[in-house]
Amino acid sequence: MAEAPADLDMDRTASRSSEALLTVRGLRKTFGGVEAVAGVDMSIRAGETVGLVGPNGAGKTTLFNCICGQVRPGSGTIVFDGVPLDRMPVYRRARLGIGRTYQRIELFPELSVRDHLLVAERARSGHGRLWKDLLNRARPQPDELSRVEAALQLVGLSDLADTSVAALGLGTCRVVELARALVAEPRLLLADEPSSGLDVHETRQLADILRTVQRRRGMAVLLVEHDLAMVERVADRAIAMDLGQVIAEGPLKTVMAEGRVRHAYLGTDR
Repeated sequence: MAEAPADLDMDRTASRSSEALLTVRGLRKTFGGVEAVAGVDMSIRAGETVGLVGPNGAGKTTLFNCICGQVRPGSGTIVFDGVPLDRMPVYRRARLGIGRTYQRIELFPELSVRDHLLVAERARSGHGRLWKDLLNRARPQPDELSRVEAALQLVGLSDLADTSVAALGLGTCRVVELARALVAEPRLLLADEPSSGLDVHETRQLADILRTVQRRRGMAVLLVEHDLAMVERVADRAIAMDLGQVIAEGPLKTVMAEGRVRHAYLGTDR
């Protein structure tokens, strides 16, 4: 896996605001009579990294999908930087500054690393034209290339820019997905199980890259992750969910010591 650049451009690090960048209030979503998200309240400040933890089926990914717009909640409100997201389509949320990575790798093996980022930038900007792409006349513009190169450098992938994704290991593909999300320079990044399938060494590398990126860009991060060591390495605080509800919030060690959280994971509060 590529290493993140060692130097931190702290000039780009935003100071954390006391006001919330993202606010979720009373959010509910039901699937076939099962309430996957049951009245969730939460908030994330600008520049803050929050780890969202809980056992399988807790409702974490459904909450993510509601925030991104891939799932429409039954009730409740989601406000991003003062803008209500109700009924707003996914692409408009992305252009407001919400980026996302996925638990399952969503890459095209035949494309190079750079091409993945160019496609993402063109989709974000809305400047692409299908007929030009089909006729091979859609040459990258200087501003597109600039954004792509900045993202590649940020995550340490510049040397692999022209390499086909099919030739990369899973750990590096995870970094490619992160870079693709960063092209749009999101103010909030939703990272869904980024360590899935990685070994301990790869997970630690990815955690360090994510933390470096967060500090240099000053963006907020909401991280869904089962690997608690990664959450501890990256997150400023943690929110625990179970059965669609928030059951604890605070520093990770404090959250994991809570009786309700221990019961959710282990079936006992001892």
